[in-house]
Amino acid sequence: MGRATLIGFSAVAMWALLALLTDASGQVPPFLLSAITFAIGTCVGLAARLVMPAPDKSRKIPPQVWLIGIAGLFGYHFFYFTALRNAPAVEASLIAYLWPLLIVLGSALMPGERLAWNHVAGALLGLAGTFLIVTKGGGLAFDPRYAFGYAMAGVCALLWSSYSLLSRRFPSVPTSIVTWFCAATSVLSLACHLLLEKTVLPDGPGQWLAVVGLGLMPVGAAFYAWDIGVKRGNIQVLGAASYAAPLLSTLVLIAAGVAEPSLRILAACVLITGGAALAAKSLLLRKPATGGAGA
Repeated sequence: MGRATLIGFSAVAMWALLALLTDASGQVPPFLLSAITFAIGTCVGLAARLVMPAPDKSRKIPPQVWLIGIAGLFGYHFFYFTALRNAPAVEASLIAYLWPLLIVLGSALMPGERLAWNHVAGALLGLAGTFLIVTKGGGLAFDPRYAFGYAMAGVCALLWSSYSLLSRRFPSVPTSIVTWFCAATSVLSLACHLLLEKTVLPDGPGQWLAVVGLGLMPVGAAFYAWDIGVKRGNIQVLGAASYAAPLLSTLVLIAAGVAEPSLRILAACVLITGGAALAAKSLLLRKPATGGAGA
């Protein structure tokens, strides 16, 4: 599998730490936590600029790239938090996790991409595994009273999948631009916090360490890695493999003693792993000599 695709999947692996570190950060409200961690994520990008080649300043960034990037990072979190405020977490989370499937299906609209049956089947298996994890083996109870929250979760999924797909249309835009997407998301999140939330800061070194960890990896380096993956990697495989995030997150919680192992987790593991392998079938069977478009 190509280097860019593996770099993209490293973002999924980092997102697996999101639940554990968020839980360890205490009672910090969502928008404030987003503001702090994206500020740290901005610092990750600025630090990377010190060791990486400087981008070509003569090349202008198209205005739509700014719109896509800020709407993707800030919009996803804004609508996700709004969904959780207005609908039960299980149903809202599952709707929001339609984004990997939307990436796989939407890739058919991308220039030079070909959507095969194994990509769709792999994404559906991943969704089934995510269903087992999110619902904890139970059922779903969609209540019309929470229609607004469900709609917000749907917008959340649509925004992130659109951001991922549209970023691929601008492969020449350097990944360093994500630095400013993070900065804008931090500022907008702070504005939402001041308008909507009561300030509660992390309590003690342990909680602050968790917040810094969030900013360095799941909310920092992960977005830079994801940008590389969706621009230069195999986006169908990456989309299907993204369903590993909730599974890996659960496994991390089990390893930390926060959750208990179960047959449900094993079944989810089989479904998600099998789905990712099915989506990557053509890559796994491809002979090294054939090369390919960097994915």
